[in-house]
Amino acid sequence: MSSVVKTGAAKTSGIHPATELGSSGVEHFLLRLADPINTSLDLDTLLQTVAELVRQVIPFEIFAILLLNERTQDLRMRFQIGHAPDVERLRIKVGKGITGRAVERRETVLVSDVTRDSDYIDAHPDVKSELAVPLVAKNRVIGVIDIQSSQLDYFKEEHSRLLTLVASRIATAIENARLYTRVARQAQTLQVLNEISRDLTSILNLDQLLKRIGDLLNRVIDFQMFSILLLDQTGQILQHRFSLRFKENIQLKHDIPMGRGLVGAAASEKRTILVPDVTKDSRYIMVNPETRSELCVPLIYKDIVIGVLDLEHTRRGYFNEDNMRTVVTLAAQVAIAIENARLYERIAREEQRMERELSMARVVQQHLLPPCCPVMPSAELAAKFTPAHAIGGDMYDFLTYTGGRVGIAVGDVSGKGAPAALFAALVGGMVRSMTSLEPSPAEMLASINLSLNERRIDAQFVSMLYSVWDEDRKMMQIANSGQPRPIYCHQGKTQIVEATGLPLGLFEDAEYDEVTLNAHPGDVFVFFSDGIIDAVNHKDHQFGRGRVEEIVRKNCDKSADDLVTAIFAAVDEHSAGVSPFDDETVVVVKIKENGAPASATSTSKRSKTSRALRNV
Repeated sequence: MSSVVKTGAAKTSGIHPATELGSSGVEHFLLRLADPINTSLDLDTLLQTVAELVRQVIPFEIFAILLLNERTQDLRMRFQIGHAPDVERLRIKVGKGITGRAVERRETVLVSDVTRDSDYIDAHPDVKSELAVPLVAKNRVIGVIDIQSSQLDYFKEEHSRLLTLVASRIATAIENARLYTRVARQAQTLQVLNEISRDLTSILNLDQLLKRIGDLLNRVIDFQMFSILLLDQTGQILQHRFSLRFKENIQLKHDIPMGRGLVGAAASEKRTILVPDVTKDSRYIMVNPETRSELCVPLIYKDIVIGVLDLEHTRRGYFNEDNMRTVVTLAAQVAIAIENARLYERIAREEQRMERELSMARVVQQHLLPPCCPVMPSAELAAKFTPAHAIGGDMYDFLTYTGGRVGIAVGDVSGKGAPAALFAALVGGMVRSMTSLEPSPAEMLASINLSLNERRIDAQFVSMLYSVWDEDRKMMQIANSGQPRPIYCHQGKTQIVEATGLPLGLFEDAEYDEVTLNAHPGDVFVFFSDGIIDAVNHKDHQFGRGRVEEIVRKNCDKSADDLVTAIFAAVDEHSAGVSPFDDETVVVVKIKENGAPASATSTSKRSKTSRALRNV
């Protein structure tokens, strides 16, 4: 008997002795064999059909088809009838036993009495005769048909010739079926790889991504144990990030240093390691006692190893070259997806940190603004600031002078966000530091301009409107450095205060005009940043200065708070559904009705009074 004999041979009852076949019987057998082997592309179905047809001409007790593993040069059971299941684990080296001799010699071996064959592997004493026929396709041996009997001299030369005659046809059919199986498996693998590629680009949660990789890979490789290990921040330790054991997710805390074990070797050497039998590899670290074969593929991103894909199985020699190619192809995509997911996690953490810092900065900025407007006997003050982002570059402040005077600053720093907010805080500090000198509006702007030019920051400047309200004289002094010109409303008519100037921090020798206006009960001064007039709607139409002036005319008889509210409400309605792109600030000064009018005439340091105001 060959080395794949059944442990416990089948009884011979019901099996008729082999009889000689006539020429008509041979032809009939060949005709019946031709159709199924030429049309069947499923290997299991093909082998079952071959066994059934052979049984009709050669009644057998034990039948097997063994296929040759060219890499290891051993025969492995692919189909059998009459053998015990454990026989399927046997591996027969080429040249060993009767089947191995048939493959090595590339010729049929018929043994009438196996006990007289010195090369016979005595797997069961009841087997007496054996017939082994090599399967040759395209001048290459791919396996062997092996038939065994418990009767001496059971097989005849006629049977040998018959099987030898059809063996090449059977071999060709087997190769076609195996090719079809490989192509079908490759198609399935490509489909899964395509699905993996699509999924990997859409999953940014690392834990979900690793689980999905395991699920999809299991569709093309029936592994039993699977792990993804990632290098820690030191780049020296591989940590189990995701592990499956017999399709159950488990947590492993066994870290592996670079270069240690099969996994560590794959990472340090930047190459795939395929081990058919881990018990024979000195590098193997026994984490799972059941493991017999292992496939380790490094995950490489931009020529840097970031981790390892590790597949294990309880069967020796389970993973093959096709498995290795599939996982290597997948590993490149997995490495990119993992890095994308980790980058996303880092960005998410950074965004959370920035959000916390912006939240704190927003609180700080709110505390830098006046907690409330000053209360004055003859005037109402109201103000509102809305940043375009979490924090903004607009600022306003009220500063106390002696003699019942109040300084009013409305500034707009270039840029947006945190840099603009920091610059606005710097400018606000400069304004407050100069308040003790009680400068006039023009002097205040000139001083800030000088300070900013001494500490010049590229592409940073500020436009500011600074005014001083004199309670006793009911007089407003105004100087401007690039802010929208203020609106002055008297007796229901709005006028533009022609106060202009260059932004602060751009030119050291800039000079600033100062306009002085006498106020009367009911008069209104409106200062605002360009975020108000530049607000756009979904058609990209700006709110415009004309709308601001119209709102002031319609609401000048209302309180300062109501007028500020009306302006912001109109801007919000205009730009509904469109995020603001600039900070918005409005400050309103309204002279109370019981305030006495000033007797002085409005003047301008650099222009006549008639040119300080322009009707609109």
